[in-house]
Amino acid sequence: MAEPLNLNRIELFAAVAEAGGFTAAAERLGMTKAGLSQQIARLEAQLGTALFVRTTRRVTLTEAGETLLRDTAPLIQSLHDSVARLNGDIAVPTGTLRITAPADHAASLLAPALAAFGDLYPDLQIDLLATDEVLDLVRERVDVAIRMGWLRDSSLRATQLGRFEQFAVAAPDYLARSGLQARHPRDLVGERWLVLSLLSAPLTWTFVHPEGENCTIRVQPAIRTSTPTTALVLAQHGAGVVVLDEGTVTPLLNDGRLVRLLPEWTLPAGGMYAVYPDSRHVPAKVRVFIAFFRDWLAGKRPVRSA
Repeated sequence: MAEPLNLNRIELFAAVAEAGGFTAAAERLGMTKAGLSQQIARLEAQLGTALFVRTTRRVTLTEAGETLLRDTAPLIQSLHDSVARLNGDIAVPTGTLRITAPADHAASLLAPALAAFGDLYPDLQIDLLATDEVLDLVRERVDVAIRMGWLRDSSLRATQLGRFEQFAVAAPDYLARSGLQARHPRDLVGERWLVLSLLSAPLTWTFVHPEGENCTIRVQPAIRTSTPTTALVLAQHGAGVVVLDEGTVTPLLNDGRLVRLLPEWTLPAGGMYAVYPDSRHVPAKVRVFIAFFRDWLAGKRPVRSA
């Protein structure tokens, strides 16, 4: 008689696919690599097909493995949602909270908050994915994503955590060399621009004057980069004009390393959002984290025990 299919092995298979290898998955699952490999081998034997191509350097999914992962990921998420619904009223979140955020903001904003959050909930394991890639939250089994700017329509749920202004800035050295004395947004058109390629429209900017005038300019990139941190360093070294969020540039404006251009004009404000899979029940760990991080950003900091 054939051995019944062990559904736990499906989840182990998904963990290996997610981690990109047996060693990382075994560490995350608290198993030995040998034990995990044995379970996957039994699953492959039951299914009659190989799920992974194993080499000395990496493990990749076969076509059958990709199909299995695509078909079972929603089922696994549904199972986790069901368990979360049963545990939704637990006062102290436990388990693993998997978070993703842009690399720059993960380091500057999220990491300090998570240090304090971890103190409050020591039984909660935190898995932080610092990446500028927009991950598929369901496929990657991410509980919550921190996203900046303007959200696109999607099936995900979102909670706004805060908002930020954007400033056009340049270094004093650049202003001295270029002779730029901007009095109107049109004065910026011919300047050397540092462009963030991750933006949806990085070459078009609309400035608004308090008296009601709107001026949209289109600029040409001198240097393109994918991260705000790199753009900030380039700007400090006099490479050109850049638009960045107020939190990133304010310390440098205060100490004179950057100068805000056209301070009487404003650019569209952006938002910071917590984005999470849409389900009838939001896990307690997600609700608690979102509430904590919103308070943290508003300056409400918990007192850490000695």
